Amino acid sequence: MMPSASALKTSRRQFLQLATGFAVNPAFSPTAKAQTYPSRPARIIVGFPPGGAADTTARLIGQWLSKRLGQPFVIENRPGAGTNIATESVVKAPADGYTLLLVSVANTVNATLYEWLNFDFIRDIAPVAGLIRGPLVLELNPEVPASTIPEFIAYARANPGRINMASAGNGTPGHMAAEMFQLMTGLDFTDVPYRGGARALTDLLAGHVQAMFDNLPTSLEYIRAARVRPLAVTTATRSDALPDLPTVSEFVPEYEVSSWFGIGVPRDTSEEIIDKLNTAINAGLADPNLNAQLTDSGSIPLGGSRADFFRLIVQETEKWGKVVRAANIKPE
Repeated sequence: MMPSASALKTSRRQFLQLATGFAVNPAFSPTAKAQTYPSRPARIIVGFPPGGAADTTARLIGQWLSKRLGQPFVIENRPGAGTNIATESVVKAPADGYTLLLVSVANTVNATLYEWLNFDFIRDIAPVAGLIRGPLVLELNPEVPASTIPEFIAYARANPGRINMASAGNGTPGHMAAEMFQLMTGLDFTDVPYRGGARALTDLLAGHVQAMFDNLPTSLEYIRAARVRPLAVTTATRSDALPDLPTVSEFVPEYEVSSWFGIGVPRDTSEEIIDKLNTAINAGLADPNLNAQLTDSGSIPLGGSRADFFRLIVQETEKWGKVVRAANIKPE
């Protein structure tokens, strides 16, 4: 039996009222979602194993966001494929602010290094904020007979291909720093990639490899204990953590490499949620306690706007694209 005309009118009126309610009810607006965000635990995906600078940075900012925003921000390590496994998992995640990516130099390198990626990093990951930027340090096992950059260059030139240069994997800052160093000096190292910087540093300490460009924060205690020999930092200026240590550029003009980290989210995440995360991160970088934890090993806070972080990503993508092509670097 068909419903009457009056019943149809009543049903239609109720539907329109309900639909209108959804449209105007602020509980369903993007702004309202941002106001209630986060209402459950969130994840920060890290493309490196535990123990290195990336993992430490993510855990510090995760603890801050948990405290600031009132919900756990849990670190999830997903190493592999030069951070591409972690990145793709975030690209495919719901754009609701509950899956964040620890962005690093590797992401800007991979844009050129890998031809088969299922994503375009600049297009598919929305930048939230930069976290820190710091130097790498060129360091040697103490058995290597060199104490300065000129001595190391002379030794490497006399022993082409015989120096095993450890890295946290292809496309990581340490690997790219070594490749740029080779391009600018004409040297020839044997690249030895590991799944993470912690393993690479362990083998450097044991003498299984002879040299490494490592993040300064993770190597600082071993440098101070004289278990590795530092030659120079890779930034354009000297580090406050080791002010007497020269820069590579003092011997190799125009050489400059920085390791940096930031936070990104899937591209369709609402501006309100991104802005809320950006504000919280900048507050953390201004907090004396967190700032000290992040910078006491020589790094400097980045922070700033979403646009500031986007500009850094674009600049680094262009820079490392040139190095990948010039050195004809291939994925592992």
